[in-house]
Amino acid sequence: MSMNTFDFGNGPVPAHQHSNGGGWVADTATVADTAYVGPDAKVFGNASVYDNAWVSDNAWVYGNAWVYGNARVFGDAIVFDNASVSDNVIVFDNARVSGKAIVFDNAIVSGNAKVSGNAKVSGDAVLS
Repeated sequence: MSMNTFDFGNGPVPAHQHSNGGGWVADTATVADTAYVGPDAKVFGNASVYDNAWVSDNAWVYGNAWVYGNARVFGDAIVFDNASVSDNVIVFDNARVSGKAIVFDNAIVSGNAKVSGNAKVSGDAVLS
């Protein structure tokens, strides 16, 4: 555990700035060195960001969420709970992916779209 702390909204927790991008990552979360976490992005809880995935702008990934492959989460987007975002998926604007939702392939989730529950979004789907 690091000696640094950061307040993700519920009081300070042990955290560090990711080596690739400088965004804050809770010590309980897992972010690969190959992934990018932008300076204003946050990854916390038990979330995992792997491969060449990007979390940038004001995006948050938390809970038990997974973001991997070449997925991009940016803008004010949030991926949380047990959601999974992978492959070439793009989640941006004010979009939310939560619950046990799975978004994969080349899907785009943007605007104020919400993908939740047990939803599965794939292929070239565009939700906005």
